[in-house]
Amino acid sequence: MNEIFVPTLHSFENKNSFSGSYGMLRFMLTPVEDQIEAKIWHGLFCLEKSEVEDTELFPMTEEGLKELRAYLESKI
Repeated sequence: MNEIFVPTLHSFENKNSFSGSYGMLRFMLTPVEDQIEAKIWHGLFCLEKSEVEDTELFPMTEEGLKELRAYLESKI
């Protein structure tokens, strides 16, 4: 399995959101204060046209990014 791409911590610290996918998994990562919010769904459509299956918050730290990546990989 290829690794799911997650931007660097610097990107989120600068208030950048990121949407990505892996197979049928879709996700939106958004900085919220000192955390990163992850919304996930499966399917062919964008967030606005889909039902979010799960939302989790992760610390905006290097360890938080590792936890976030592991969380996304568990949802494939």
